[in-house]
Amino acid sequence: MLRLISDNTSFKFIKLKLVSFSFSAIVCMASIFSVIFIGLNFGIDFKGGILLGIRTTSNIGIAEIRNNISNLNIGEVSIQKFGVDSDYLIRVEKQEGSDNAQQIAVEAIKSTLNASFGEDIKYRRLEYVGPTVSKDLVSDGVMAIIFAIIAMLAYIWFRFELPFALGAIVALLHDIILTMGVFAVLGLEFNLATVAAILLIIGYSMNDTVVVYDRIRENLRKFKKMNLNELLDKSINETLSRTINTTVTTILALGALYIFGGQIIADFAFAMLWGIVVGTYSSIFIASPILVYVNVRRNKETES
Repeated sequence: MLRLISDNTSFKFIKLKLVSFSFSAIVCMASIFSVIFIGLNFGIDFKGGILLGIRTTSNIGIAEIRNNISNLNIGEVSIQKFGVDSDYLIRVEKQEGSDNAQQIAVEAIKSTLNASFGEDIKYRRLEYVGPTVSKDLVSDGVMAIIFAIIAMLAYIWFRFELPFALGAIVALLHDIILTMGVFAVLGLEFNLATVAAILLIIGYSMNDTVVVYDRIRENLRKFKKMNLNELLDKSINETLSRTINTTVTTILALGALYIFGGQIIADFAFAMLWGIVVGTYSSIFIASPILVYVNVRRNKETES
């Protein structure tokens, strides 16, 4: 059987708790500042507006496309390559007025491009999200994340005890903040697929944390006199092989999705890849060491 790491490791993770806490605090603050001052690149799901995907069959560049539609008086327009060099996404801000105004803007863009490039332009994608729908999607996405965190808190509290729940929630918030931070820094599109990725990251991170917490609880009952730092190190090391194996196999699957899945799901796959790495880190270096500071008690079964 292939093993990426031995089952009998004896790393001293808890000795590194101040280093890991300091590092995580710094990158979390950097992520928060990035989201505040750089901002998230909200997709059409959240901003509302028009998204038009085109494919060119000749050597047409972004500048030529922009020059042709810049005089249409349809507000802010952004154009970017999407996937292969011949594919472009045209994003247009919400038009004032009814849904009919959005359709008029789309027809104006198509007419202008057809007049300039004729059959060299193929239309492959058209999306429109109105202001009411986009606001609903924002609120629904935020509520989904909040309810997921509350549900995880309740689950850990019920399954273990409050100190474990606090450690798990700190780790979850850590993962979410870092994921949003990297999206802000890299300017990746933040849309409904990203929200779905964050929810999956929450589930994956919590699963990793529960595996370690189960072993910690088991060892609390088994080794009644062992120093807590040593017990936490022992528990992490005993589950380390499983954690690394699961992480690596998941990364391989997501890596294939990122490379071969196409540009449409590339940001989703990247968010998942980042979240898996961060979630693994937090389950080892955040969720477990934090138990040193939250007064984990040995229950009646373990006290003697």
